[in-house]
Amino acid sequence: MRRRLLAVLMVLMGAAALLLCVPLADAYARGRTEHLLLQRRSEAVRFADLADRMRTAADRAELSAEISRYAQLYGAGVVVVDTAGATVARAGTGPAAAAATDAATDSDTAAGGASDGADARRRALTGRSTDRLPTLRPWGPRTVVLAEPVGRDERVSGAVLMAVPTDAARRDVAVRWSFIAAGALAAFAAAALVAAGIARWLLRPVLDLDRTVERLTAGSLQARAVSDTGPPELRHLRQHFNTMAQAMADSIGRQRDFVADASHQLRNPLATLVLQLENVEPHIAPGPGLTEHSRALDEAERLEELLDGLLALARVESGTAELGDQDVARAVRDRVTAWEPVFGAAGVELVATGLTEDLRARALPDAAGRILDALLDNAAKFVPHGRRVEVHTAYAPDGCAVVRVADDGPGVPEEQLALLLRRFARAPQHQNVPGSGLGLAIAEEIARISGGRLAVSGNEPHGLVVELRLPSP
Repeated sequence: MRRRLLAVLMVLMGAAALLLCVPLADAYARGRTEHLLLQRRSEAVRFADLADRMRTAADRAELSAEISRYAQLYGAGVVVVDTAGATVARAGTGPAAAAATDAATDSDTAAGGASDGADARRRALTGRSTDRLPTLRPWGPRTVVLAEPVGRDERVSGAVLMAVPTDAARRDVAVRWSFIAAGALAAFAAAALVAAGIARWLLRPVLDLDRTVERLTAGSLQARAVSDTGPPELRHLRQHFNTMAQAMADSIGRQRDFVADASHQLRNPLATLVLQLENVEPHIAPGPGLTEHSRALDEAERLEELLDGLLALARVESGTAELGDQDVARAVRDRVTAWEPVFGAAGVELVATGLTEDLRARALPDAAGRILDALLDNAAKFVPHGRRVEVHTAYAPDGCAVVRVADDGPGVPEEQLALLLRRFARAPQHQNVPGSGLGLAIAEEIARISGGRLAVSGNEPHGLVVELRLPSP
């Protein structure tokens, strides 16, 4: 968001800088062109007066000497013509002289604005002076042509054509444009620094809120937004957010405390009930009563397992342990070794594949071992005799540590897969299997708090696959 805001501000500031410096640069170029026109026009007026007073050969010689000195001094080309277009006097060499000559002869083939010069000549022969020149820019034009009539009104007897090099003027324009560009860049850089500071000031409380929401989502209910900068509206939002987070944490905490307290308080009377049922058993005669007594004892023991699961779930949800680096491969090897006798007694093959020497993740303490215990316990209950359970570990392409527990048992229908991670959820065909229905839910909660996830899918051609993903350290 900060980059997008800065991009928008940079575009706006760049557009503002262009809108300011482009007209300024163009205004200077036009002003420098006008200055050049006024300078050279005054000389053209002087030459026109000399040509207008020309009566004798001495006058012609004086005119020729004046335009020659001028042409030599400024590198310009000067041509004086009569009303018929015949050349009266000429001075100068090089491109400027060629441009003046082309203008005098009405030629459009030479560079340097000859067509503009011819138009200036025709205007001058009608008694009008050159009142504007093409705007000078660093890249051109290299030569400009201006004309001044000889005589006035109906007494126009010719025209003075001057082809003036623009090197000095274009150099001035380039220097001034460089200053303008440097000033614009400096202003843009200063504005960019100010914009970065403003963006940081505006977004710091937003980023703090984002990090706090992320921590709350990960299960850290004590996380609070602490940034006290930014606009008043965002500071008020932070206060309201912290109030809401505290109310939510208190509500969830009360619920967890209630579940934990209820589970703990029910354990004692339940244990007493189980003990009394066991004590009554010797006094019951064989028959229907003894069968019902056995069922009641089984249900009591199942209720005890359910309370143990609720208590464990409440402890996991209310846990405040910090995430840490742990060796997932080692935890998998230890748990597979511990569960091998259980699976051996049940006639189920348990194998571990893909065990690397360095498979690490960042999670709650012993999260991989606790989750794998729940997965293997679930497999030991539901995988039939003679089948196979495989535990595979690997790194995912995104760097996460993956533990995959797959079996070739009967599995569950696809529409029931989403129910397996819910609390107390049990497939209809497994209602009589011992358990509380909380094992996978507790494992999924541990994975979530650790920043990972637990996913359940079907195995091919049959069976179940449970995949644990934990973030890399």
